Amino acid sequence: MATGFDLETFLEMLAAERGAAENTLESYRRDLEDFSGFLGRTNLADAGTDKISAYLGDLNRRGFAETSQARRLSALKQFYKFLYSEGVREDDPTRTLSAPKRRAALPKVLSVDDVDRLIETAERGAVTPQKSSAARLRAQRLYTLIEVLYATGLRVSELVALPVTAALRDARLIEITGKGGKERLVPLSHAAQAAMKDYVALRSAEGAYEKSPWLFPSHGDSGHLTRQHFARELKDLAVAAGLPATKVSPHVLRHAFASHLLQNGADLRVVQQLLGHADISTTQIYTHVLDERLRELVESAHPLARR
Repeated sequence: MATGFDLETFLEMLAAERGAAENTLESYRRDLEDFSGFLGRTNLADAGTDKISAYLGDLNRRGFAETSQARRLSALKQFYKFLYSEGVREDDPTRTLSAPKRRAALPKVLSVDDVDRLIETAERGAVTPQKSSAARLRAQRLYTLIEVLYATGLRVSELVALPVTAALRDARLIEITGKGGKERLVPLSHAAQAAMKDYVALRSAEGAYEKSPWLFPSHGDSGHLTRQHFARELKDLAVAAGLPATKVSPHVLRHAFASHLLQNGADLRVVQQLLGHADISTTQIYTHVLDERLRELVESAHPLARR
């Protein structure tokens, strides 16, 4: 019979062997605990294919999106594959189950003009006199965050956890440790480099966070700015720039980075590497950008298009 210990062991394996981030572990925990609640008195590790199928049907009735259903099933598949490999179960009850077919949703994308407005608004805030040194630091930090994000396309978790050493070098490339501990090099624009150095210089002049190893430190438990805090500041910035707050988020700026690169002729494989996608299929969500470029090319260059 299985116990709650199996779930903890599974999560420990994800952390130790696959380098899963804390957010990933919490996502697995929530998904598996939700299924455990659905099972009632049946132990999580003892569930059969019929129970899992019934759970997937329940998710559909509860209005879960296809992407959410697929993620829940993926978590279950990983869990039962683990139990099977460890000899806790003699079978894998998810082996014959498949996720609902998903329609790839086009990412929300800001135009180049929209991004320019955000950056210009943040830059004005950084150079405008503030009521206090703390407010001045926050304004310069926000400007630096948005410059670096749009220049690199980093995941927000990678951005807020940048080390301060990233700003102390003159190199045009910074090394990022992404999902699963995988490392990649990401180029920095001159504007992003300058913003980082100005921010660190201002910190030093104000005598703030002198011993912090983080580029964007805070007094919270993690020691650095949280994803949620940055997202809130970004929405406030959007309003100040005259953009709908619902249209702007760190992830939307990451999409803008990728889409604008492709619009200007970047290769899909290069964008995949910069974003840190393990599989090209993840990057292919941006093929609508390539399709539009091809359509415009044909309409402008093909002889028949002039008729």
